[in-house]
Amino acid sequence: MSTVATFEVSYYQYLSEEGRLTVTPPAFAKDPANLIHLYRLMTLIRLFDNKAIALQRTGKLGTYPSTRGQEAAFVGMGNALQKNDIFVPYYRDVGTLIQRGVKLSEILLYWGGDERGNAFPNDPQDFPYSVPVGSQPLHAAGAAFAMKYHQEKNAVLTVCGDGGSSEGDFYEAMNVAGVWKLPVVFVVCNNQWAISVPRSAQTAAQTIAQKAIAAGFTGEQVDGNDVIAVRDRVDMALRKAREQHEPTLIEIVCYRQSDHTTADDASRYEARNIREQEWAKEPITRLRRYLDFLGVWSDEKEKNLISECETEVEQTVQEYINTPPPPLESMFDYLYAKLPKIYWEQVETLKLAGAAHG
Repeated sequence: MSTVATFEVSYYQYLSEEGRLTVTPPAFAKDPANLIHLYRLMTLIRLFDNKAIALQRTGKLGTYPSTRGQEAAFVGMGNALQKNDIFVPYYRDVGTLIQRGVKLSEILLYWGGDERGNAFPNDPQDFPYSVPVGSQPLHAAGAAFAMKYHQEKNAVLTVCGDGGSSEGDFYEAMNVAGVWKLPVVFVVCNNQWAISVPRSAQTAAQTIAQKAIAAGFTGEQVDGNDVIAVRDRVDMALRKAREQHEPTLIEIVCYRQSDHTTADDASRYEARNIREQEWAKEPITRLRRYLDFLGVWSDEKEKNLISECETEVEQTVQEYINTPPPPLESMFDYLYAKLPKIYWEQVETLKLAGAAHG
């Protein structure tokens, strides 16, 4: 017998749970202003998340997927993207989308059932929200193929959950990315749950990152509560995609500090006290400790930041609530290039109904 191949999966953590660096910081993290910017984004997202759940509970929003405890994952990867890159989201991507020009009020519109919130007028190059589990990687592979075909020096970033990595679409997308050497980065936000199915019941693989090995490219794990590590490793993977047309799979390891969505009740299946145990690792407090250690943060700055973010969230809510509903007949707008006559009567009826309630 002889060994024909060996593999390994690297794990990256730059900032410990106590808020101390474990490695020499990357260039961007040497400037406290950059870290404060990331800290503000994570704080804003958490406060927005709290408000969105409250809106759903009071009947002012539809089903909503919380991002609590996962802020570093989405803020970090979003901060690594360049303007001309393409982002293909799934449905917990608030922290990335707001860095791409998407308004918080548009995100509320989408979860409120208004598809205009999924159009992203200030972010035309990115894909819209995609709720079907595991479909995003295939879309990203297609976009990356087009990018390579047109000889563009940009990259595609896509993300799914650990449940999405069990779908056939996920494997197919990585396979073609490896064979065709596509400029794409696959991110799996491993929050340990695919709705009610634990990660241990989804795959026998020791890591999700190692699934890249079969596709012929690198997979790695990153501490998902460490925004510095997430930002740096995604940035490096995107650079490799742009410059070398080499794909990468990054497994961001964190914990879902919420129900799957507001339509779920995780107390039916989640082990008691596990959230409290995992909360000790959460990303915002971790970065706050490091900012305190650097001497660039204070209770007064924290108080002002919370006030600013709360004001922004409230303004966002008012913008959402005050947005006039779309015309009833707009449900037909994108069914056909030219609407068949069989629907004309229905359209006219809806127009009259809208006018009557105008």
